[in-house]
Amino acid sequence: MADQETQVVVIGGGPGGYAAAFHSADLGMETTLVDVRERPGGVCLFVGCIPSKTLLYAADLIQDAREAEQLGLTFAAPKINLDKLRAFKDQVIFKLTSGLSDIAKLRKVRYIRAKATFEDSNTLRLEGDGGSRLRFKHAIVATGSVPTPLSGISLQSPRLLDSTGALALEDIPSKLLVIGGGYIGLELGSVYATLGTQVTVVELLDGLLPGVDRDLVRPLDKRIRELFSGVHLKAKVVGIREADKGLEVDFEGEIEPKKQVFDRVLVSVGRKPNAQGVGLDKTRAEIDPKGFVRIDRQCRTADPAIFAIGDVAGQPMLAHKTMREGKVAAEVIAGKKTIFDNRAIPAVVFTNPEIAWAGLTESEARSEGRKVKVVRFPWAASGRAVTLGRTEGMTKMLFDEPSGQILGVGIVGPRAGELIAEGTLAIEMGAVAEDVALTIHTHPTLSETMGEVAEAFMGHATHIFRK
Repeated sequence: MADQETQVVVIGGGPGGYAAAFHSADLGMETTLVDVRERPGGVCLFVGCIPSKTLLYAADLIQDAREAEQLGLTFAAPKINLDKLRAFKDQVIFKLTSGLSDIAKLRKVRYIRAKATFEDSNTLRLEGDGGSRLRFKHAIVATGSVPTPLSGISLQSPRLLDSTGALALEDIPSKLLVIGGGYIGLELGSVYATLGTQVTVVELLDGLLPGVDRDLVRPLDKRIRELFSGVHLKAKVVGIREADKGLEVDFEGEIEPKKQVFDRVLVSVGRKPNAQGVGLDKTRAEIDPKGFVRIDRQCRTADPAIFAIGDVAGQPMLAHKTMREGKVAAEVIAGKKTIFDNRAIPAVVFTNPEIAWAGLTESEARSEGRKVKVVRFPWAASGRAVTLGRTEGMTKMLFDEPSGQILGVGIVGPRAGELIAEGTLAIEMGAVAEDVALTIHTHPTLSETMGEVAEAFMGHATHIFRK
């Protein structure tokens, strides 16, 4: 096939990649999007964010039906049709990725299904597109991340799963071991536990969701311990081997017995940047010791022609952060004066209850020696939470003293991921407590807790009394 040319090429069709390509086209630049999959969407849409949330929704429905007994409503035990559940998940994926394909065509973004590798700072080799080459003026690397393998374990077995394998939902195993107490392990573990699997989770550190505010983790920890068969902290896996009826696992640390057999083992110890094998060594772009492509606040690499965004370019590895970076990169290439200067990047753990936070955390404030006032509003004082029977939640804010500027927000409870948007906006616009307190929040809603915690900072929250 003859060599091709483009003004801007985006390598990787995930949320950051397609956001960058679409914005680049909107700004009037000839744009090409290259990815190995048949349609745009990347890991997030095909084997990540979207399928996991689809299965979590199904799990929430089952859990809601079980908990309805406290209202005097009793439902029969669910009959799970795995084929139909998988088909629904696949339908969601197809609908969203097909929609992206249509949007790409409408924007006149050329989509090439191929593996792209740099030959130099202005040329890509395209494997899968007839072996052609693509010449470009600017490239945006958005190749994402891949699951981190378990150190010291070389076993290859269909029973040993990563997140992609777990989302395939081939069956409902009797016993599942989840290695890693981070958000991926807890989300997928919750799905399988709700579907009927006996789930055990082991975490090397002394708490689930390491690095997340302990106030927010506490209610989730309690429900996870009720849902899972076992939660073992300060424990690790040191060996896995095939057994007659599953995988035999060797443990060290605070777990007994030290040898146990599981039908499946899910390795969810994190993700690592997918910067190798892209050919960046043929360019002037630099990779740091952790494997991330080095970029500045305009998403530029050390090579003037190459930009990088998303998981491959640094923490946090979040799709919405990647999408913002993609737009920044496109605008910089178009000659606009733009930088990635967001004050807050929200994060959500889509368990039940959900955990969401944005901005400064309490532990970060302590480590930085920041003088802040921390105010908590318990959902036991929320009328809406009481009607839902979900009073374990909490809304928490960190305020600067004495200005009252909102520096951080944390929420644990149902739909925390939806509620965090107001807190993120408050931090982004530099709002103070009074701005949120004087905003009329609908009653009765969970969003009221945002206004109440701001009022509590000012000393006059309606539904809690502070002397």
